[in-house]
Amino acid sequence: MIKRETYMRRIRPFIGSELIKVLTGIRRSGKSVMLNLIQDELTERGIDQRQFICLNFENMSNAHLCTAAALHEEIIRRAAGIEGKVYLFFDEIQEVKSWEKCINSFRVELDCDIYITGSNAKLLSGELATYLAGRYVEFVIYPFSFEEFTELYLTVFPNTDTRQCFSKYLTLGGMPYLSNLSYDENASRQYLKDLFNSVELKDVVKRNNIRDVDMLERIISYITANIGTTFSSTSVSRYLKNEGRSVSPETVLNYIKACTDAFLFYQVKRQDLQGKKILTVNEKYYVADHGIRDAVFGGNMKDINLVLENIVYMELLRRGYTVTVGKVSDKEIDFVCENQGNKLYVQVAYLLSSDDTINREFGAFFGIRDNFPKYVVTLDEFDMSRDGIKHRNIRDFLLAKEWI
Repeated sequence: MIKRETYMRRIRPFIGSELIKVLTGIRRSGKSVMLNLIQDELTERGIDQRQFICLNFENMSNAHLCTAAALHEEIIRRAAGIEGKVYLFFDEIQEVKSWEKCINSFRVELDCDIYITGSNAKLLSGELATYLAGRYVEFVIYPFSFEEFTELYLTVFPNTDTRQCFSKYLTLGGMPYLSNLSYDENASRQYLKDLFNSVELKDVVKRNNIRDVDMLERIISYITANIGTTFSSTSVSRYLKNEGRSVSPETVLNYIKACTDAFLFYQVKRQDLQGKKILTVNEKYYVADHGIRDAVFGGNMKDINLVLENIVYMELLRRGYTVTVGKVSDKEIDFVCENQGNKLYVQVAYLLSSDDTINREFGAFFGIRDNFPKYVVTLDEFDMSRDGIKHRNIRDFLLAKEWI
């Protein structure tokens, strides 16, 4: 188990506070492990583990506690036998009906420190979430970064260099459980397919009462095939009509929203950098884990340019950046990234194999007059930096501690 210090640094200041710590993210991204890491941290601080109450609501033995009233009664009973502060850890809390009511009640009734996880973005956007307004802090847990993947991969294959690690990361992605399978390709692909089916069924179909599963799967396939490509719900609707399936643009949007709520996809809006406004049409989408894409739909190596984009985008999110696609006149910048007043521009390409490619990737920045860092990220091994624009090999970019 690795420490996932990127997340622990953010969570640590809130440990022991009255704010409810909410960990969200795609199913099996490591949220349960984060709860264990927090418990380890508390133990190191001298907290007795007998003060911990831990429940996973996907465990059938806890099915009788999946209502607010039943959970409230159980926790109040167990807390009565604990001296000092009570530490509550609830995994996949969305399985508990009206969970916000009892969580808020614990906050009022008990001297407690509360940590919850959930696999749906709607967790904190529903009507009942008003019970927790201003009383929680959220942390999104993503699949492994390339650095985290490399750390674990090297424990299994210690004589591997970073090029080989990246080659494996390109196809398998960063879902944490793969290390338990020793990164065996067949076993890993089967696991990722089953994980995708679980996300689709439990977090998309079931949670949104979707009846036309075939249509959902067609829309998911379309988005997955077109990651990093701008398109509209109307264009998806038109494509499906040509395939013999009529669906309205509104339904397409609703299905895509259900997938983004389940953290399967992430939407990236476009920004006019000259007019300084967000554009309302033709967003881009990226998949939470490119390994799932390859296992279920294939084509990571064929679409390597888009997959590299996907990898860089997810790394930007991990590091806390808000990301948009930049538009400057007729040029497009892959990622415009902002974090607490700091800004970064990133272009991603496979290889700078021709003068036309070099001019296109570096030229995208020429209309930007500020002095924030500008990067072109590719698989090339040689540094082609020019005109104040930095060129980085993608492995070096992903492993860099900071981008200056």
